[in-house]
Amino acid sequence: MTAINKLQSYLKANEIDLAFITTPDNVFYFSNFKSNPHERLLGVVVFKDQDPLLICPKMEVPDAKASGWNFETIGHLDTDNPWQILSNAINARGVALSNFAIEKAHLTVERLEALQQFYPQANFVRLDDQINKMRVIKDEVELEKMREAAKLADYAVEVGCKEIAEGKTEMEILTAIENAVKEKGYNMSFETMVLSGPKTASPHGTPGNRKIQKGDMILFDLGVIYEGYCSDITRTVAYGEPTDEQKLIYQTVLAANENAINTVKSGVRAMDLDKIARDTIGNAGYGEYFTHRLGHGLGISVHEFPSINGSNEMELLPGMVFTIEPGIYKEGVTGVRIEDDVVVTENGVEVLTKFPKELMIL
Repeated sequence: MTAINKLQSYLKANEIDLAFITTPDNVFYFSNFKSNPHERLLGVVVFKDQDPLLICPKMEVPDAKASGWNFETIGHLDTDNPWQILSNAINARGVALSNFAIEKAHLTVERLEALQQFYPQANFVRLDDQINKMRVIKDEVELEKMREAAKLADYAVEVGCKEIAEGKTEMEILTAIENAVKEKGYNMSFETMVLSGPKTASPHGTPGNRKIQKGDMILFDLGVIYEGYCSDITRTVAYGEPTDEQKLIYQTVLAANENAINTVKSGVRAMDLDKIARDTIGNAGYGEYFTHRLGHGLGISVHEFPSINGSNEMELLPGMVFTIEPGIYKEGVTGVRIEDDVVVTENGVEVLTKFPKELMIL
């Protein structure tokens, strides 16, 4: 059963006349058409008992058809009112609209008001939870793409490690990584992070022109897209001999990462994974320096449902893919994060990212 068919079954069961999907990643999930429309209107309309339609900028109509979308495609020019064009297409189907499902987390107030002008009597209901429920379980085709994306992430970290040299800047290493990935024909799934020395203590630091020095810890956080699916890996390495405390922090983060991974299985709650990693770090005396959740869902989006945090009671199910990325960030000492992509399996867990995790001293 396709994603469209599954959504139609949901619409029928809940007496919803149509769904309007506007998040570019969700449009890709339902149509296989990848687009960054900027401020222009992009969306898939799924009717409960008719074929769907896609609306996009007119210049992208050939690309939508080339992606494998075989249903009606409507284009709009920059001089058009896309809402009028969308409304005309919907009305041409002769559908009586009372319940209209939208992505409330994505559709802006301005866009909702535009829809309400054309459908003043419609009841707009939340679609987000249903799409999350569908996307959170990856099928074997999706998992195979994610395995390939993870292999590319492993390769990118390997490139980064080989580029480390005294006097080289973070941006020079970052550029080498991204060029190597592009030479293979792929793009990064988010802005690559290469942080060195004191900058590793900032979880979301910004790479710059700091030159690598002996004694630095160096943190890589990166991901690669393979056929629309993302990977996300973090590794921290030492350039020269680390201090005793840096080694202790590294081993503590590694233990937190592995303890959480070893706990992954169907039926375990997301919050249980966060707790075991947090307890590992807390028991070593570094609890205050682990300042973010343990991980996040991964797939078409680099950050997607679910959030692996200390308050999420959601039980894990086979086919879920997410990151496990504990970290310790102690200003003046070092920052260390170790991140893997994992899949819940029928029998436990599969780790997709395989770049070595023992402390690497270069």
